[in-house]
Amino acid sequence: MNGRMRIGDLTERAGVTPRTVRYYERLGLLPPGEREGHGQHYYTEETLARLEKIGQLKQLGLSLEDIRDVIDLYFTDPSGIKPKQKVLALLRQHLAETDQKIGALQRFRSDLQAHIARFERWLAERSEDTGER
Repeated sequence: MNGRMRIGDLTERAGVTPRTVRYYERLGLLPPGEREGHGQHYYTEETLARLEKIGQLKQLGLSLEDIRDVIDLYFTDPSGIKPKQKVLALLRQHLAETDQKIGALQRFRSDLQAHIARFERWLAERSEDTGER
């Protein structure tokens, strides 16, 4: 088959489902399989390599949108410098966003603690006034 494989072979080797392959094709992460004969799609080793790279990038925490912005660089820049620079920039951006979210959550936690303390004081004062404990 000249290094070409059907979707079942591709998905088995990549550890994904046919639905995932089709979804990635619709998003532009993968080129569509080549049609032959009775509508059967055939895929190349490069498609398998792209699926493996997508999996690696997802493990880094990149979204599919981020991956769409960088995936082609892995297959057009033989040095590997440009895609790694792009991923590094994306990771730094995610870190900055995460730090902002952590700060907001810490402020929210502090506000919650203050509200809880205020309610506990109020209830304690009312309990003393009525003699309840």
